[in-house]
Amino acid sequence: MYAYVLRDGQIRRYSDDGEPQGTAGIPVLDVLLKRGIEDAVLVVTRYFGGILLGGGGLVRAYGHAASIAVQAAGVEERVLCSETSVICDYAQYGRVQPLVLSHGGVITDTLYEDAVTIRFYIRKPSLPLFEAELTDATAGTVAVGEISEDYHPFLQEF
Repeated sequence: MYAYVLRDGQIRRYSDDGEPQGTAGIPVLDVLLKRGIEDAVLVVTRYFGGILLGGGGLVRAYGHAASIAVQAAGVEERVLCSETSVICDYAQYGRVQPLVLSHGGVITDTLYEDAVTIRFYIRKPSLPLFEAELTDATAGTVAVGEISEDYHPFLQEF
């Protein structure tokens, strides 16, 4: 059985694939909708073990299996981020690196040369506060260099 939700919830489909109508695909689709999951496909496979579950049993079995699958796999949210870099001296690195992490930044590369270059991405709304705190922490000697914007994944907690 499968269900999917695409394009901001505009396209929704499911399949009962031979089970009684509404007992398989709809419970799987409900898991996606109730958790606000979009642009995803969820597939549940059930092997018949010789016991007839009845309509209610099928609904519970498919819904439970779908919930377990989402919980185990996790959900990534794609968020618009600024891909940025900061260049600081070695003495400042101990203040700058934790500041990046405390604002939810994800460090992608650190180059140790004459100075330390930290490359990271950070959610767009977090950037102004990060820049203000960076200015305070380094007495205005370190600035953020924005490289580009892109969408990056962040794991959602349920």
